[in-house]
Amino acid sequence: MTLQVQTHTPVYEEHFTPETKKSGESLCLIDVEQEYRASAYSLIAALLRASPDEDLLNQLTGFTQDTQGDGDVLMVSMSMLGLSAKMHTATAIEDEFHDLFIGLGKGELVPYGSWYLTGFLMEKPLSDLRDDLNKLGFERSDSVTEPEDHAAALCEVISLMISNGTELSIQKDFFLTHMECWMDKFFSDLANAESAIFYKALGRFGSAFIEFENEYFSMQT
Repeated sequence: MTLQVQTHTPVYEEHFTPETKKSGESLCLIDVEQEYRASAYSLIAALLRASPDEDLLNQLTGFTQDTQGDGDVLMVSMSMLGLSAKMHTATAIEDEFHDLFIGLGKGELVPYGSWYLTGFLMEKPLSDLRDDLNKLGFERSDSVTEPEDHAAALCEVISLMISNGTELSIQKDFFLTHMECWMDKFFSDLANAESAIFYKALGRFGSAFIEFENEYFSMQT
């Protein structure tokens, strides 16, 4: 699987700053599969954090070259994301992003774990997440005001875990506890949102990737 996208800002500088890292592991070499996982999470985070600029859209168009003709659901959804990037301008996607996630008071979707799990913001799922982030050595950057259970923030955290060589058992626990329990529903909602055009493709890719991660972790001892 190939996924090479530069999202400009190191993930942890956007939402979280790692307080501690294992000595010598911050620049560890990871295998191709782990690189793919980290890049996929980082890409999803970038597209949920803000609408893509022209540079990111141009990078996305390259996905079709590597995935054309592949029957795998994840690969096909990646190809469709690339095709969607070719068909829409950054300006149009910015308007779409506003309608989906910002709106007049509230967007069509509310991409927070607490909202999906309880129907309210800033509830116990966020408190539990903050406890776990503290144990893992993450703190929210001072420049960020949104809660840590935003879908983009969670993807950024696990991308950083993978890149830093965090044990798979820790990644799995974080994924199952704070992501798997609601993000598949969120991506399904995104794929079917009335305001979504470009972001329908991201919703389908996100759903396929969550399924991939579930299968990946189920195979780990």
